[in-house]
Amino acid sequence: MDWRAIVGRNVRLQRQARSLTQEQLAFESKIDLTYLGGIERGRRNPSVLVLARIAAALMVEPADLLRK
Repeated sequence: MDWRAIVGRNVRLQRQARSLTQEQLAFESKIDLTYLGGIERGRRNPSVLVLARIAAALMVEPADLLRK
């Protein structure tokens, strides 16, 4: 499986588990909404810093977003 797809799936699952919209997560992560959508679809490759901001907004460890 592609790592972008793995990260995207994990971000979406964590976001949905917390009942957040993409817009809310993008705001909390301080990233653009379309960029977050691209990450969730596995089309964008987030930097380590962006991954850390998303993880912080989701209240998980960055490594949780990389697990298969």
